[in-house]
Amino acid sequence: MADDIMEDAQADGTGKEYASYELDAHGLKVKVRIINKGDFAPEYEVTTPGLGEATKVLMISLRQSLLGMVPIDPSRIEDKEYVDELMHRYEDASEIVIERYLPGSSEETKKVLIAYVINVMLGLGDLEAPLADENLEEVAVNTSKEPVWVYHKKFGWCKTNITIADENIIYDSAEQIGRRVGRQISSLSPLMDAELPDGSRVNATLYPISQKGNTITIRKFGKNPWTMTAMIANKTLSAEMASLVWLCIENEISLLISGGTASGKTSFLNAMSIFMPGNRRIISVEETRELTLPAFLHWLPMLTRQPNPEGKGEVTLYDLMINSLRQRPDIMLVGEVRIKKDAETLFEAIHTGHAVYGTVHADSAQDTVIRMTNPPIDVPKVMMNAFGGVITLFRHRRLGIRRVLELGEMTRSGDINVVYRWDMRNDRFSQLSEIARLSEMISLYGGFTRSELLANIDEKSKVLSWMVKNGVVDVDAAGFVISSYYTNRDKIMGIVEQDLPYSHDLIGKV
Repeated sequence: MADDIMEDAQADGTGKEYASYELDAHGLKVKVRIINKGDFAPEYEVTTPGLGEATKVLMISLRQSLLGMVPIDPSRIEDKEYVDELMHRYEDASEIVIERYLPGSSEETKKVLIAYVINVMLGLGDLEAPLADENLEEVAVNTSKEPVWVYHKKFGWCKTNITIADENIIYDSAEQIGRRVGRQISSLSPLMDAELPDGSRVNATLYPISQKGNTITIRKFGKNPWTMTAMIANKTLSAEMASLVWLCIENEISLLISGGTASGKTSFLNAMSIFMPGNRRIISVEETRELTLPAFLHWLPMLTRQPNPEGKGEVTLYDLMINSLRQRPDIMLVGEVRIKKDAETLFEAIHTGHAVYGTVHADSAQDTVIRMTNPPIDVPKVMMNAFGGVITLFRHRRLGIRRVLELGEMTRSGDINVVYRWDMRNDRFSQLSEIARLSEMISLYGGFTRSELLANIDEKSKVLSWMVKNGVVDVDAAGFVISSYYTNRDKIMGIVEQDLPYSHDLIGKV
């Protein structure tokens, strides 16, 4: 999608047009323009050819009539066959309604109207268009009295021309989202965390907790998860830094990923997964599903559950971590460490022989140690040396970029030794010190001399650089190359040294 964006065209007398492109929102063709209309934020303008605002209002007003014709069984809404059946039935019902209220409509107009009706009945109506846009990270409904906002990967926060008709529609949408995943939102429980079928995270709040009105905030789930090669390609980190991470994972050295909100912590954790050997059992524990590991890995994802209205049935991150230790994992991935219990279990997992990779909110490598060793997490500082290193992500909002701010190793005393740091002025990574304790750990577990260790990092850098050059950034393709390296290193290095072009068949012969 990003390659299809046309930039710096001129809008027709309404101001500067930054970009324009088309989307397919479940069969509904929409056009998006991002325009500077002289406001402080760009406008994200959505139009649907053949569908005016008055017609939209009419279709929404007929929702109850359509529900009477084709009722929805909430208990079966996750059944794909049932949803497909509903879609066909709504197509037939929509034809009847269109003939009744908009007689003489052309076949092309009918197709547009039917697609819109299905988005309203089985989706989130007008929100389906921004949800279908891979250029967006966030969709925010703050109230029915204001336009919907979106966060564009290139242009930041944009005000849209989409408004929700009234507060009840926002409430109904939140309730529908929650019902699909066993969550409830009501006046007694006005806060809700849930997820969409595609894995996007949803937070909803009700008035008067949110003073302007009912809200829905959706953190979109990337259809193409980040890989380490994609991060090298967009300068999130260098190939040399990624090679050190790879060497740590290969030798089962635990790492902690830190950063601020939306800095890319979970994306980086996901990207690290291509380095995990295919013969290891991986268990991930998260509060909302964000990780997407390569298909061939032996991976078991687990999610927490909120209590029901009676306060029963809650499954916490701590519960999942304790349970996962009984399932013989080789590697544990922890969505986010927030409280002391989480941290204690995480360290218990490391000390009982598991490689653990988790995330925590902190703004630098040193702040990560401070955060972990003070309330509410509050673990003894000396325990921090169970981790081999800390990787801190940084999101530069003004420039619209994410970078690894610091990559450091843990010393025996639980302090941090920063090895690499991002230089914002030059947008480059500087090596501040040589690896010391990490070198000791990798030598201990991998049997390397220091010269062999440095040669191994250099070799891995060559593989990663070759993958970047050949566009191997898809999660399964990248994971396939790395796994092939594990099983037949000499052949992969031969391909890299000869600089042969990538093809699945070429690697498949390894």
